[in-house]
Amino acid sequence: MALFVISCVDKPDSLALRMATREAHFAYLRGKVDVMRLGGPYLDAKGDMAGSLMVIEVEDLAAAQAFSAGDPYRLAGLFERVDIRPWRITVGALA
Repeated sequence: MALFVISCVDKPDSLALRMATREAHFAYLRGKVDVMRLGGPYLDAKGDMAGSLMVIEVEDLAAAQAFSAGDPYRLAGLFERVDIRPWRITVGALA
């Protein structure tokens, strides 16, 4: 198993779409508790949600990509960009 960071930036002016899709996103994540390690939204200068950061633990990059592809936020077209990278904990509570 390996850790991956999924970093997503919302399209401009898409807070309404994020809010409309939020419960489906949470339902998806509740079904992935064995994979999720931590996650939360990026915030813009006003404090509004403007993206997502998730750390997941899966077998490989293909599994991380599949996890991201199934996220209702991604299916709804919320994100302007998605970056998926392998990651290693060096310090902190998850170490």
